[in-house]
Amino acid sequence: MMGHMSEHHTEHLFPASVYQHRLTQAATAARNAGLDGLIFGTGAELAYLTGSWISTHERLTALIIPTDGSEPTFILPAVDRGDLALSAIPELTVAVCGWVDGDNPHDLAVKALHLAPDKHPTIGLGSSLTADHVLPLQQRIGGSTVLAATVLKELFMRKAEEEITALRNAAAAIDRVFAAVPKLLQPGRSEQDVARDLNYLILKEGHAAVDFIIVGSAANGANPHHSYSDRILKAGDVVVVDIGGTYGPNYHSDCTRTFIVGGPEEQHNPDIAAMYNVLERAQAAAVAAVKPGVTAESIDRVARNIITEAGYGEQFIHRTGHGIGLSTHEEPFIMEGNHLTLEPGMAFSIEPGIYIEGQYGARIEDIVVVTETGCETLNNQPRSLQ
Repeated sequence: MMGHMSEHHTEHLFPASVYQHRLTQAATAARNAGLDGLIFGTGAELAYLTGSWISTHERLTALIIPTDGSEPTFILPAVDRGDLALSAIPELTVAVCGWVDGDNPHDLAVKALHLAPDKHPTIGLGSSLTADHVLPLQQRIGGSTVLAATVLKELFMRKAEEEITALRNAAAAIDRVFAAVPKLLQPGRSEQDVARDLNYLILKEGHAAVDFIIVGSAANGANPHHSYSDRILKAGDVVVVDIGGTYGPNYHSDCTRTFIVGGPEEQHNPDIAAMYNVLERAQAAAVAAVKPGVTAESIDRVARNIITEAGYGEQFIHRTGHGIGLSTHEEPFIMEGNHLTLEPGMAFSIEPGIYIEGQYGARIEDIVVVTETGCETLNNQPRSLQ
């Protein structure tokens, strides 16, 4: 039998009243949207609503929220019931229904929706439910299904004050790591050496887990999703460092800065200085453009226009940003084609980059939160080449 260790503990939860309020909000929003119920599988949405990060592999675990006013039901394999204590569920007004191998959990889930026999219902399904659960649920629901995240986007995307505090604390912790990065980037060390030090520092500064580490020197920095290698750093190398972890009540940090090995005085290439000046202006302008009422794609356009006008448009090869919270990447995505209107409480990265293939790359990334009048920048380490 395969066991699993949980990295998530009750001391990392919000008070139970926070989750109880969210369950009520979810039911109300679903009812107002004309839905007859919601079904969520394991993952960030379940954690948002109950504090549970339970993982039950192929066996169905689901939170069922009816919209008829009756209490939600949490169904899970009996073999995993011990993990309930790691969530807020024991303190919530939620019925717990265990099932054993041989039971049909999909029948249990649909029964918990309390649908009228002649109803042609519309049910919102969670983003993490896999096809082996979605298809039998759809068959039993007999009506139509929609993506719950679309209906509840206001709830999931607009961070409450306790969430913003969690993101602020996570950003401050990763900023403390970045303060130590320049002295790590010494000629003769490898990207892997630096990554090992970063892993230690991320945990030392209070993160419960390291999510990712990118140390991209010279040509490796031109690959936005490079991790790290055994390449040896040389004086004057441009190095992209992008790091993030899980902090506090399981919210994420994510920040990028670009450095010169040995310090800026070792950088003698005017092309690098010119490129970086453009990037710095683009990132600052995009941050300054964030406010309620503008679209996600308009922020992408601000950064992209500055980079394109300077002749680097084809070297900016990814979106300008992504939402962050209980997931490292979530809505809102700051990209062309996303007409979503920004609202106070939305949190996301602003991270334009320029990548000269085969030579070097550069990226500047901050997490911002939309305020009533503009935005708060959560990352505050220097953005200049260091």
